[in-house]
Amino acid sequence: MSLLFYAAVGLVAATLGSLVGLGGGVIIVPALVYLGPVFVGAEISVATAVGTSLAVLIFTALSSTMTFVKQGRVDFKSGWLFFITCGPGAMLGSYTTQFVDAASFQLYFGLFMLVMALLLVLRDYIKPLNVQWRVKKQYTDPEGLVHNYGYSFVPALFIGLAVGFISGLFGVGGGSLFVPAMVLLFRYPPHIATATSMFVIFLASIMGTITHLSLGEVDLWMVICLAPSALLGGWLGAKIASALSTKKLMWVLRITFLLVAAKMIWEGIRAA
Repeated sequence: MSLLFYAAVGLVAATLGSLVGLGGGVIIVPALVYLGPVFVGAEISVATAVGTSLAVLIFTALSSTMTFVKQGRVDFKSGWLFFITCGPGAMLGSYTTQFVDAASFQLYFGLFMLVMALLLVLRDYIKPLNVQWRVKKQYTDPEGLVHNYGYSFVPALFIGLAVGFISGLFGVGGGSLFVPAMVLLFRYPPHIATATSMFVIFLASIMGTITHLSLGEVDLWMVICLAPSALLGGWLGAKIASALSTKKLMWVLRITFLLVAAKMIWEGIRAA
C-alpha cells in the first residue's frame, strides 16, 4: 500500500509540476503530511516532508530539463544567472525550516499556496510589462513567431534569491513564482519560462537537499520510492506541455491549490 501511495504521489506531482513549471513540491508536501498517516500508517513530520520533497524534486526537474533541452527551450545563460542567488537562497530556506513549528508551517504554507493560486489566475489576465531591459534576447518558436524578451541583472538576482529561499523553506520548486515573474516582468515566452525555470529548480534543489540532508530531514526510503515515478512524471509532463493546451489543467490546479490552502490555513490556525 505504501509503495503504491508513493508511486502515485510521485507520478501526479511530477507530471502536473513539470507541465506548468511548478516542480511538484506543492503536491508532495501536503500529500505526505495529510495522507501519509492513512496510507503509510505513520505520521510524517513537516521537516521530513519538506526535505524529502526537495530531494525528489531533483529527479523531477532533471527529467523535465533533459526533455526541454532536447526541445531547445532552456535559456541556459539566464538560468545560470538566476541560480547565482537561487542556490544559496535554497540553502538558507532549507536551514530555516528547522526553526518553524508544525502549526506555523501549515499556516505559512497555506498562505503561500493561496498566493500561488492567485498568481495562476492573474497570469492569464495581466499583460507583460513593456520595459526595455538591459539584456535583450530573442526566440523563434516552432510556428515561426519571434518573441523578444530580456532582463536586467539586479532584478533577476533578487528574484532568484526570493524564489530559492521559498523553495528551500517549503520544499517546492518555486516555479509558481519563477514562471509568472519571467513572463510578466521579463516577457519570456511561456514555454521558455517553464523550461528555464525547471533547469534552475534542478540546480537549486540539489543545494537545498544538501542542507536538509545535513539536518537529518530527508527520508531516503521515501525518496527511493518516490523518485522512479517522479522521473516518469517529469518526462511525461514536459512531453504534454509541448503538445497540449493547459488551460483546463490550470483551472484544476487553481481549484486544488485553493482547497489545499484553505485546509492548511485552517489546520495552522486551529493548532496555534
